[in-house]
Amino acid sequence: MKDQIIKFLAYNGKISVACASTTELVEEARKIHDLSPVSTAALGRLLTITALIGSEMKNKTDKLTIQIKGNGPIGKIIAVSDNCPNVKACIENPLVDIPLNEFGKLDVGGAIGQNGFINVIKDIGLKEPYIGISPLTSGEIAEDFANYFQTSEQKQTAVALGVLVDSNGVRSSGGYIISPMPDATEEEISKVEHAIFQAGAMSKMLDNKLTLKEIAQKITGDKNVKVIDASIEPKYNCECSKRKFEEGLMTLGKEELTDLIKEDGKAEIQCQFCNKQYKFTKEELEEIVKKLN
Repeated sequence: MKDQIIKFLAYNGKISVACASTTELVEEARKIHDLSPVSTAALGRLLTITALIGSEMKNKTDKLTIQIKGNGPIGKIIAVSDNCPNVKACIENPLVDIPLNEFGKLDVGGAIGQNGFINVIKDIGLKEPYIGISPLTSGEIAEDFANYFQTSEQKQTAVALGVLVDSNGVRSSGGYIISPMPDATEEEISKVEHAIFQAGAMSKMLDNKLTLKEIAQKITGDKNVKVIDASIEPKYNCECSKRKFEEGLMTLGKEELTDLIKEDGKAEIQCQFCNKQYKFTKEELEEIVKKLN
C-alpha cells in the first residue's frame, strides 16, 4: 500500500476520521538516520502524527514543528511538516537499544520517558505562531497526543499510532485520529470507543493488508463511512540547500565568521534532518563576510 492519508466522516457526518499509512516515509527516516528498532518506532510514530496534523493546515506556507523531550535515553525528537504534507525529522540518540516491554513489544515509552513535554508550534501566517505545550503521560506518543488535544486544543480525540519493525526494516506504519463533531451523540461516541477496542493495533491492521477505508470502518463500527479526501500523500522530504546554510552562517556575524576563517579556513555543516553535508571553502566564507559589510 502506498503512503496515504484519507479523511472520512462516519455516522452521517458526526464523527471525523483521518487514517494514515506511512510505511515508506518511516522506512526512509530509518535509512537516513540509521535508526535502531525502538528509535524507528518512536520517530515513526512522531512522523505519522506530524503528517496527520500537518495535513489539516490550510496554506502551503504554513509550517508545523513538533518536539518531544522526555527523560528517556532517546533524548529530544523533532518533526517538521508543511500542509502537503512533506515531513522530516531528527532524533538526538538514533541508536538507543533497550529491552522489550512487559508485553514483549518495543518499549517506546521507556525510550522516550514518562516525564517531559510535547511542544506543538504552528506557524500559520499570524503575527505570532501558535504554541501548545502538554506534559507527557506515557511516552508512548499516541496517548500523549490524545492528552495534548484534550488539554491544549480542548478536543476529545482518539489517537492510535503504530510501527511494526522486523529484521528488514519497517514492515508497516500508520495511525489515525478520530474526533466527534459537536452534534455527535453519546451513543455514537460509545459505538466508536467499542469499535476501537475491538479493532486492535493499527500496525497489525496495515500488516494484514487492510485498506484505509476498511480500517476506518473497523475503528468506527460504521460500514457506511464516507470518503472526504483521498488525495493526500505524505512524503519524507528535506528542502535544505547550500543557500539556506549560507544564510545560517550569515547570522553568526562578521566577527565569528572571521574567527572561523582564521582557525579552520573552511566550514562543514551537516543537515540534521537528512544528513546531507555542505562544505564551504575559505574563499566562500570570505565572500559571505563581504556581504555583511
